[in-house]
Amino acid sequence: MIFFNQLLQGVFLGGYYALLACSLSFLFGVMRIVNLAHGSIVIVSAFLLFVLADRFAISPFLALLAVVPAMAALGWLLQRAVFDRSLRAGPLVPLLATFGLAIVLDNGLFETFGADTRSLSPYIGDLSYDSWTLSDDISVGQLDVLILAAAVAMLGALHLLLTRTRLGRAIRATAEDPDTVGLIGIDARAVYALATAIALALAAVAGAFLAMRASFDPYSGGAQLIFAFEAVVIGGFGSLWGTLWGGIVLGVAQNIGAAIDPSGFFIAGHVTFLAVLVGRVGAGNAWARLRRRVA
Repeated sequence: MIFFNQLLQGVFLGGYYALLACSLSFLFGVMRIVNLAHGSIVIVSAFLLFVLADRFAISPFLALLAVVPAMAALGWLLQRAVFDRSLRAGPLVPLLATFGLAIVLDNGLFETFGADTRSLSPYIGDLSYDSWTLSDDISVGQLDVLILAAAVAMLGALHLLLTRTRLGRAIRATAEDPDTVGLIGIDARAVYALATAIALALAAVAGAFLAMRASFDPYSGGAQLIFAFEAVVIGGFGSLWGTLWGGIVLGVAQNIGAAIDPSGFFIAGHVTFLAVLVGRVGAGNAWARLRRRVA
């Protein structure tokens, strides 16, 4: 029963990781950019929500109605000012650009808010700690259920956007061949700008739930980037539903590791990530050798 509880809590933790990684996976799938500023952008969203909740007594859920469009507008500006130019200079420049952006954002937050930790849990009332008791040994946090539901909803909405709408078809075509889509009347730069706006809007939602479930400070973005990156790699780069399963695998591994040894939480997650990474590289090399022999 204890093992089942660890497994269940790992699934809910994986839901948070999937929510966190959703934006990173989507942006890579469209623009082939590993956004190293992703964690910092999530923390920017968390601070914006905290300011609205603390200074203006606005519910964090209501504040999302203002922060999500603001982050989407920021995404559009970032694509036009940073990503668009860096993409023209080769695959390494976007990495350096987003790394520099992360440094700017982290230090800007530190200068503005100081090093103190904050949390939105005091502003969401009983939701921060209420749970449903399933048995004497198992309880399910209401906030954890909400986070998992939000992750599934966001990934499902993205899937529908990409497969059932005209914009989604334009995004997929641009991701496949940005140079050729211009021949059929699609503006690749406009599509990239919209995709980045969507990615940062998703990051705003992740920032809200991060701030509700835990504390954060100006330099919390690095750890969030690592968790998101590991979930994306485990699930497969660019795969939306793979991101959900990757987050769940990571969360379950961490919880089982913590049950074995208190220091095993991070170690188990990193070992799982490395095992999947090595397995993918090995399978790719074996497939390449097989194709050469057949040819």
